Amino acid sequence: MIVTRLKLTNWRNFRKLDVQLREVTYVLGPNASGKSNLLDVFRFLRDVSKPRGGGLQTAVADRGGISKLRCLHARRDPEVLIEVHLAESADDEPKWRYVLGFKAALDPRNRKNQEVSVSQEQVWMDGKSLLNRPGPSDKNDLQLLSQTHLEQIQTNTKFRDLVTFFGDTTYLHLVPQLLKFADKLGGHRIEDDPFGQGLLERIAKTPARTRNARLTKIGKALSLAVPQFQELKYVQDDLGHPHLEALYAHHRPNAGWQSEEYFSDGTLRLLGLLWVLLGGDSLLLLEEPEISLNDAIVRQIPLMLHRVQQGRTRRQVLISTHSEALLSNQGIDGRGIVLLQSGPEGSTARTIDTDEARLIKGGLSVSEVVLPKTRPLTVNQLGFW
Repeated sequence: MIVTRLKLTNWRNFRKLDVQLREVTYVLGPNASGKSNLLDVFRFLRDVSKPRGGGLQTAVADRGGISKLRCLHARRDPEVLIEVHLAESADDEPKWRYVLGFKAALDPRNRKNQEVSVSQEQVWMDGKSLLNRPGPSDKNDLQLLSQTHLEQIQTNTKFRDLVTFFGDTTYLHLVPQLLKFADKLGGHRIEDDPFGQGLLERIAKTPARTRNARLTKIGKALSLAVPQFQELKYVQDDLGHPHLEALYAHHRPNAGWQSEEYFSDGTLRLLGLLWVLLGGDSLLLLEEPEISLNDAIVRQIPLMLHRVQQGRTRRQVLISTHSEALLSNQGIDGRGIVLLQSGPEGSTARTIDTDEARLIKGGLSVSEVVLPKTRPLTVNQLGFW
């Protein structure tokens, strides 16, 4: 199952947004146009879907409150609205439609505090309505509107598949230093670990047979991309802490083993990318995966994503990027491009138009046709600052 359409009202940068998505979608746009904020919609729905994680109230609070989520261009409209369509493939009619609207409301227990209230929540399956809130029970007890039905196990039985889909969403924007020095840094680790600080623990918790099979595949891939790289293995130190070790070519036998602390940033970024690509069939959010990687490797990322779609474990991937090398791959399906553009009334999003589609079909790459439209008009004057 994949997300085929996303509609937003008053979400962060976006006053209004209505865009089609595909199995692999590339989100392009200038700085501050909302690429990260668009991906965060799905992290938000994941957080709301956690029955033990605080649901809607915590998801909003973790993002600074509704004043930080609500678009500054909204003016008189107080409601933040998210609508998601899901289907078996990008060209199918939607099987599921989920709508969530919420806005600020006074906490009835303490009228000095503001909490978030559900203004509408709808679930449709195959065109049939399964949920439409507020309902009679909500009107009799307004406090029920402080929670969605996504986060309530006793009320989401009929659409548990939808809850599972949102709850399994994976996001990774690996910061190599957090992985290398996780034990030394200590401190609070963000839930769901978006920056890879706990990647080794995740690898350790994977069943040994699956873990070894994935690491073997990743090791073969790294040997093609990292000079002198030969082998990758999982080990535990004397205290039981998990580690990865890599063998590099060396004139002395067994002298070339190095732990992850000595891996290059690019090696760790590529390793993390390969691990999550092999790690399941849930929605995968990738933010600028080109960082720290050689352009020759970056050019292969679209092919890697395509191969994932052809395998047994297929997963939808949303990827934000402004990499010329990545987008120069001519195998990218132009229908999977979403272009964000900033304006005086907030950011807008669109898919490619007829002329752009014709140029891409004629042999030009996305980096040649679409990427130039993300560059600021006055960027050439920056060098004279």
